[in-house]
This record gives sequence, structure tokens and C-alpha cells, in this order.
Amino acid sequence: MDPGTLIILLAVVLGIIFLSVLLTFVPVMLWISALAAGVRVSIFTLVGMRLRRVIPSRVINPLIKAHKAGLAVSTNQLESHYLAGGNVDRVVNALIAAQRANIELTFERAAAIDLAGRDVLEAVQMSVNPKVIETPFIAGVAMDGIEVKAKARITVRANIERLVGGAGEETVIARVGEGIVSTIGSASDHKKVLENPDMISQTVLSKGLDAGTAFEILSIDIADIDIGKNIGAELQTDQAEADKKIAQAKAEERRAMAVAQEQEMRARVEEMRAKVVEAEAEVPLAMAEALRSGNIGVMDYMNIKNITADTDMRDSIGKLTDQPEDGEK
Repeated sequence: MDPGTLIILLAVVLGIIFLSVLLTFVPVMLWISALAAGVRVSIFTLVGMRLRRVIPSRVINPLIKAHKAGLAVSTNQLESHYLAGGNVDRVVNALIAAQRANIELTFERAAAIDLAGRDVLEAVQMSVNPKVIETPFIAGVAMDGIEVKAKARITVRANIERLVGGAGEETVIARVGEGIVSTIGSASDHKKVLENPDMISQTVLSKGLDAGTAFEILSIDIADIDIGKNIGAELQTDQAEADKKIAQAKAEERRAMAVAQEQEMRARVEEMRAKVVEAEAEVPLAMAEALRSGNIGVMDYMNIKNITADTDMRDSIGKLTDQPEDGEK
């Protein structure tokens, strides 16, 4: 192969490589698609997106869609939203859906809703087609002590104006649950709640529970209602059991005090007996001392002994008399 042919072949290969790199870096086909759709965007704008690390198709395709739908959005708006971490395609779809449903929604508000982490397309769809939220069974106790369980279905519609910063479904369910509990608790008889469950929904709906939320409550319907436990009877039973335990504790305390007093009295009696025995032991010594000192005579001592013997004999006779005869009980 001669040198001229080799140079031509090398130039062709380099040209193909250059065109491949150029077509990869510059989205020519996307630029042609935009021009065919009537969207005027320069090739340098697409190159600038590449340099700014923006995927051109993520911006140009939604721009073409918006242009076909008659929306006035610019490339800069879509690109800035993409750089902010938003979903450009979802925002454009939400704007198209809002336009078709005659809902006023600007690009700035839709972008703010999307960047806030909410699904702006779902919010627009919910504004057109309300959503039904079903609560779990919520228990309340009427004044007669009977527990009543109710399950509600809440029909809500998204409020675009309050979607950014507004409370979500959990807050709505919690507020409705609180309203159901308070309504059941204010009923004097659980039978009234069972006879007229619509009273719960009307009372709860009139409280304006959707204030500060991202939704507008259209209706609250009681889907199911049931009877629970007799809370009043259980409380009375628990109170009676508690009173019983308190009374038993007080009785045990009084018994312990009586036992302590009895033991104290026995100790005193034993102490007095000990003192008497001690005093009786000193009597012979005192008698001997009196005899030695001449305070009493022998005859006086004998009279004392006789009196003592006579007393012992009388005690013995008295004990024999007090015993029951045979056959007596």
C-alpha cells in the first residue's frame, strides 16, 4: 500500500472517530427533533447543557411536550428545575393535566411542590378525582361506660394552594379520630350513637378539621360501627378490688397492732410477776430481821402462819367447790 492511500485511510478513520465523538457529545438528533416539533433551541444550548452536566433529553423532551400542549415554559426554567434536583417530566405532566382540568397552576408553584417532595401530578389528579381515606377502628366511651368503635371513610380533595407546607393524610386521620372520640364521649347513651351514626360525621365535619392541611375534606362517612367492652363496669370492678385490698391492708395493720399490744401487756404482766416473786422472796428475810430486832414476837409470827394456812385451806376448798359434778358440762 502506497503512502498516499495510507494517509487517506487514516484520515477517514480519524474523521469517523471525530464524528462519533461529536455526535455523542452534541445531541444532533435531539436538536433535529426539537426543530421538527417547532421548538427553537440552538445547538450551542445543547452543548452548554452537556458542559453543565445536564442530560439534554431530560429537558428538551418535556419542553417539546409543553410546547405541543400550549404551555409557556422556557428552557432555562426546565433546566434550573433539573439542576435543583426536580423531576422535570412530572412537573410538565402536572401542568398539562391542570390546564386540561381548568385548574390554575403556575410553573413556579408546580416546581415548588415537586421540590418539597410531593407528587405534583398526583395532587392535580386528586384535585380532579377526590381520594377516599379509610381510618382504622377508633374507640370511644359513651357516658354510660360502654365502648363504641367506629370506622370512617374521609373523602378529600387536594388543595393546590396549601400543598406546600400543609399537613398530610396522617394529620387528617388523627384529627378525624379525635373528633370521633370526643363525639362518642359526649353522648349520654351508647344507643343514641348506634341509632344515629350520622351524628358523628356531622359533628366532626363541622369542626373544620382540614385547616392547615394540604387537603379539603368533602365528606366524612361512618363505614362501620360496633360495640366494644363495658369500660364502666370494668372500672367499677377494678375500683372494688382496689378498695378490698385497701380494707384488707388496714385490717392486717389493725391485727398487727393488736398483737403488738397483747405482747406488750404480757411483757408487763411477766415483769409484774417477777417483781412480786422478788418481793415474796424478801418477806422471809424481813420476818427474820423483825424477829431478831424484836419488832414482832413469836406468837405474832405463829398467828401469821395460822392465817396463811387457813387462807390456803379456804382456797383449796373453793377450788373443789368450783369443779363441775359428774354428768355436768
